Amino acid sequence: MSGAQQHPYHLVEPSPWPAVGSAAGFVLAIGAVMFMHEHAYGVYTLAAGFGLVLLTMFMWWRDIIREAEHQGHHTPIVQIGMRYGMMLFIASEIMFFVAFFWAFFDRALFPNDGIWPPEGIKTFDPFDLPLINTVILLLSGCTVTWAHHALQHGNRRDFNVGLIITVALGALFTTLQAVEYDHAKFAFTDGIYPSVFYMATGFHGFHVIVGTLFLFVCLLRSYAGHFTSEQHFGFEAAAWYWHFVDVVWLFLFVAVYWWGG
Repeated sequence: MSGAQQHPYHLVEPSPWPAVGSAAGFVLAIGAVMFMHEHAYGVYTLAAGFGLVLLTMFMWWRDIIREAEHQGHHTPIVQIGMRYGMMLFIASEIMFFVAFFWAFFDRALFPNDGIWPPEGIKTFDPFDLPLINTVILLLSGCTVTWAHHALQHGNRRDFNVGLIITVALGALFTTLQAVEYDHAKFAFTDGIYPSVFYMATGFHGFHVIVGTLFLFVCLLRSYAGHFTSEQHFGFEAAAWYWHFVDVVWLFLFVAVYWWGG
């Protein structure tokens, strides 16, 4: 037919979500500034922006899932582009942590007063909760790999079980990190060590929450009948992201908790 598509690429239809997402991000930023400066209606503006961002994410990703699962637009050529996109996204996230590690090592190797950690800072025992969380994340890396292997061999049951365990381990890690913060002997504003510590570990904790939600959505999609042994990039991207989170934590454990403490 003359109107049939003659190429393997996906030319996306016009979508409102990029514009809505930009507006939502703007409202969120304005709300955050108003909230931090204790302006009237700041908390409401912040909540509205956050809600709009969540709505945009849900609707936009819903459309992408429909394009993949029901409309057949994610051809092998399209998936190659998506893989490159996910790789570049993870590379950009790595640079965030490079900045945090740079700040940490700059102060740790060349402290202003010759003492590191700074005097008065009581650091965490690396072989207490940090070590437990390290084991938890390493186990979660094994279970998500098990789930991936099961899916590649068409074993839906083991795929679901592996995902359930991984999501549970991610939630457990976040819970233990909250417990660790609750028992911290220093606050964010107590100097350069606490500032870098909370920025690096907190930003990583945020990534764990995002990765846990990412994998939980994959679990819901699995129960909805999505993914096949040949086509499952949505889950594969989540698994890549989770392994990235694992590796970053190993660097944090060794550098910040063990060596730097």
